[in-house]
Amino acid sequence: MIALEDLRFVVALSRTGSLSAAARALDVTPPALSMRLKKLEAVLGVNLVVRNSRGLRFTSEGEQLVHEAQSLLARIDGLQDSLSGGVFAGPLRVVAPFGFGRIHVAPVMAAFIRDYPQVRATLDLSEAPWNSNIEADVVIHIGTVRDSSWVAHLLARNARWVCASPGYLRRRGTPSHPRELAQHACLSVRENDEDVTLWRYKNIHTSSRRSEALRITPALTSNNGEVVREWAVAGLGVALRSEWDAAPSVKRGELRRLFVGYEFEGADILALVPTRRGVSARVSHFVESLKTRFQPKPPWRRI
Repeated sequence: MIALEDLRFVVALSRTGSLSAAARALDVTPPALSMRLKKLEAVLGVNLVVRNSRGLRFTSEGEQLVHEAQSLLARIDGLQDSLSGGVFAGPLRVVAPFGFGRIHVAPVMAAFIRDYPQVRATLDLSEAPWNSNIEADVVIHIGTVRDSSWVAHLLARNARWVCASPGYLRRRGTPSHPRELAQHACLSVRENDEDVTLWRYKNIHTSSRRSEALRITPALTSNNGEVVREWAVAGLGVALRSEWDAAPSVKRGELRRLFVGYEFEGADILALVPTRRGVSARVSHFVESLKTRFQPKPPWRRI
């Protein structure tokens, strides 16, 4: 007989693509999952996966099982909501970047739980919140996504600004064109597997929308955006930061925005939901709660 844990296992294996990654997602050991796979194949009397040098792939029977498991789990996941008479209930796991999650997502989750106390919510904060293997109901992601297994809901547009402190600009001078940054101390953030030393920009006053590329040599680099912003506030260099992060410091006069006639490559704020039929009502409602906070104008554009 197929157990509920078997269904969750094959869905996790499909999403992650390997037994070791599925084991991490389910918080069990790889040998335990390998044994579960063998038992499941024995019960069904078919091979579900084929292993090769590049990992594993599902057989046609395995793909059919994954499809049915996704559908069944989605229906089970939404059962608590439907049986509770419109009162949302059950688990909700949200993953978000540290800074953005702490400032903007945590308050939405707190309000959501006050309204729906039967929801058991978890907010995990991470420097790299999204990858294709993650197990979550909603992932807050900043930047582009190239994975069709997730549905992206736009929460807010988010430009990137080049900023420096008034003290730094007094010492080093104020550059008038992005190319002049080659003579300045640049601060960079490692995030989302991007090439953080390549800053792309466009002149908003010309008819051409062709972008230019500037290769910087960072004086300081961190995987934490708040650290880089604080370095810029302390006068250690010039930073390319998300508008949501830099706008309050610009408003307070701690940072000055440079190159207002140029548009640097943005990084929109997205809510990612796994592609599957029958996403639970509580997940859909939480995404709508996020949109209410950020639309039509996000908080950093109201200050």
